[in-house]
Amino acid sequence: MKSRSEKLKRLVVVQRHLEQMAENERAETARQRRDLAETIDVVVDAMGSASPLHAMFSGHYASQLGRLAMKDQMLLDIQQGHEARVLKERAKGDRLEENMKDARVLEDRTEADDAIYDLLDQHVMSGSPASGKVGRS
Repeated sequence: MKSRSEKLKRLVVVQRHLEQMAENERAETARQRRDLAETIDVVVDAMGSASPLHAMFSGHYASQLGRLAMKDQMLLDIQQGHEARVLKERAKGDRLEENMKDARVLEDRTEADDAIYDLLDQHVMSGSPASGKVGRS
């Protein structure tokens, strides 16, 4: 049967995996925001261009810029949610790890106590009889 610390150790591994997954999702959202920022920069440059071709599409660029800004805000909200989740998962993992260490210390202490009790039992069993008269001739 597995000890409490071994069970908690397994939970810590699972929790750290969940934390890593949340971190990967946060990183992916951050990457999408960087890509979106580049696209926004391209659209802003096109809007500010003196080229007559770009001037014809200025209304289209403005609406596209609005959609991109909304998408950026949506990704920002998602990223903040992922960051909160990362912190929550990390806190859970830290708490589980602390509980695992406490359980291991308790198990070690119990093991040491049991070893001492076994030594005492062996000493008492091999000791002299209770009465000094037993064994005399």
